[in-house]
Amino acid sequence: MNKKSIFELILEGEVNSNIVYENDYVFAINDINPVSKIHILIIPKKKIESINFIEEEDSQLLAQMFLTAKLLAKKYEINNSGYRLIVNTGENAGQTVFHIHMHLIGGEKLNNI
Repeated sequence: MNKKSIFELILEGEVNSNIVYENDYVFAINDINPVSKIHILIIPKKKIESINFIEEEDSQLLAQMFLTAKLLAKKYEINNSGYRLIVNTGENAGQTVFHIHMHLIGGEKLNNI
């Protein structure tokens, strides 16, 4: 039996979290350890462990993640000042929850990477 990710538990209502956006494909929550003024996680409802496991059939889902990032950037008024989108893949990259998700980070000047 596969253990459910924290994101699945949030989506099922088993763990409390303030969902700031939701559609048929994705939902978004504030990161519990923000690295900037705005730090939102955009999470697909379908569990995919990491980018290494995406398939051609997931293309619409991935597009929805980016469209949601654009929508939330506008909602939080960082679309013009700039923001960063990050998807960590694997432990060495800092992935701690093995359910693909995108970090939307902004609201202040970010360090160059």
